[in-house]
Amino acid sequence: MLLLGIGGWLHDGAAAVMCDGAIVAAIEEEKLSREAHRGGLPTRAIHACLDLAEATTAEVDCVALVRPLGRGADNTFQIRLRSLFPNARIVVTDHHDAHAASAYYASPFDEARVLTLDRQGDMRCGAVWHGRGANLESEEDLYAPDSPAVVYSRVTELLGFRAGREEHKVQWLALSGEPRYSELFAAMMGSRASRLPTLDHSYFDPARPTQGAFSDKFYRELGLEPSASISGAMQRDLAASMHQAVTDAVLRLAGDASHLCLAGGIAMNALLVEALECSGKFGEVFVQPAAGNAGTAVGGVFHAWHRVLKRSERVPMRDLFLGPRYGKEDISQVLENCKLNFRFLLTDAELIGSAVERLADDQILAWFQGRTEFGPRALGNRSILASPLNPYSTENLNVYIKRRENFRKFAASVPEEAVDEYFESTPASRYLATVSRVKPAHRKTFESALLDGERIRLHVVRRADNRLYWDLLNEAGRVSGLPVLYNTSFNLFGEPLVSDPRSAVRSFYASGIDALFVGNFLLEK
Repeated sequence: MLLLGIGGWLHDGAAAVMCDGAIVAAIEEEKLSREAHRGGLPTRAIHACLDLAEATTAEVDCVALVRPLGRGADNTFQIRLRSLFPNARIVVTDHHDAHAASAYYASPFDEARVLTLDRQGDMRCGAVWHGRGANLESEEDLYAPDSPAVVYSRVTELLGFRAGREEHKVQWLALSGEPRYSELFAAMMGSRASRLPTLDHSYFDPARPTQGAFSDKFYRELGLEPSASISGAMQRDLAASMHQAVTDAVLRLAGDASHLCLAGGIAMNALLVEALECSGKFGEVFVQPAAGNAGTAVGGVFHAWHRVLKRSERVPMRDLFLGPRYGKEDISQVLENCKLNFRFLLTDAELIGSAVERLADDQILAWFQGRTEFGPRALGNRSILASPLNPYSTENLNVYIKRRENFRKFAASVPEEAVDEYFESTPASRYLATVSRVKPAHRKTFESALLDGERIRLHVVRRADNRLYWDLLNEAGRVSGLPVLYNTSFNLFGEPLVSDPRSAVRSFYASGIDALFVGNFLLEK
């Protein structure tokens, strides 16, 4: 039984393929087209997923389309869809149904509360669900625009970032501020009177379309003239205040349960996930790692399998390495066409040894191996790596390579077997979905990656998930005494994560990265 999911029609389009209940392929269109946040029918992603599943369009049994479909979903589109998949049943799935399915059915839980939340989907902007076995039912719905995510996006624009694109920057900025205005944002979300958010629109002015469209009332309570510039200190405090108010609202909405599953754009907030984990209200929290629009492609096929086709067999996601893989011939063709000098490393042992040697020499490496990760986070297959023992790793990674703000820190990857020596972690660290704490004895070692003196973005690596990366971390530990590497995504200047060898080579030569390991090929400058 072959199912195809298509999500992110308006932006962040993606496709996913399920075979007999198991997700076997998933990829975002932007990683193939190299156009960030690409919407519409994700043609490249569809064909890439079917190639990975070794299937044709005629063999697809069911196509799950996730709403909203946008202006392009007219009769012409329907005819095109039917011609592409002549033997498939077409299923149209609600946006938040897909979000909920992507979180619950991908989780290891037999029963859980599920919370989905974003700015807007198909009228709904969120819902609380109960999952048991193969059943998933909504218990409470939120309707646009009464979402904490709306406030988050408005403040993102107020602080000079791009709403709908750079909320993650505000998340990290919040760590350096004080929540002085959290009561103001709580009142704005109606959190004083109700468990369910209800936005007070007197705080907004549609006639003021920039800087979040806040009203004079908002600025009065803030003690600021609407035309006045916002100081750096106030920006940090506004970020911290808004983050605190949104966290409190989500905690009230989530309630209490033995297990909690999360999806929707707000689930990409690692600090919020940590707050839920530390609340004591849940035994364990599972976050769909591709929690945004792209993840609805996965949710669409899960929903079709369990809720439409009534299949009870559950196959949780094993890992996120669901995109294309490139072999020796694919890579060598790119390198030779570009007339590049390279070395071919015959064995994995030689590959890992060469990488560790360069890391010990304080070099920064691009690591391109195996299948592309699904979702926005690099998990050791499309990563830029540095040693924490490199005294210039922070400056080189953030300033000269990624060119991003100094308050945005990179993650630390550690083998599962060594994590307890250095960090306090939770299961969500497997997918970089939360933040963790460094144990006091090792905070000096990881000082350059600390978010606030003790917390760090942590990636716990299981051997079963990524053997080659796990081997690299352990060999680095054998040589240096520290089995930890700093890991940030292999992309530059706001571009999508690299997926193919040509994009990897282009990004390598456009950056200050010292060496590129692409498959068993080594390129150096």
